Amino acid sequence: MVTAFVLISVVDKKVHETVKSLQQSPGVTEVHIVAGEYDLVAVVRVATNEMLADVITNVIVNAPGVERTKTLFALESYSSFDLVNIFSEQP
Repeated sequence: MVTAFVLISVVDKKVHETVKSLQQSPGVTEVHIVAGEYDLVAVVRVATNEMLADVITNVIVNAPGVERTKTLFALESYSSFDLVNIFSEQP
């Protein structure tokens, strides 16, 4: 599994519209409204780097209100939960 944290700046008063759009996007597992230089942090969990590239370049940057992004890729992930099974696309 590939995990990335996408920091997102949103144009004024579009934060909740952007959140709603991102929540419906495949691969985006969490969206957090944050304070600071960026307005949102989207957590993306997908199977491959190619899928990650697609989510970032075709979904996130085209979501309403997105002004700019910065992506942080997880090199290793640790959790007390079985993230692979939790976020697998199997029913």
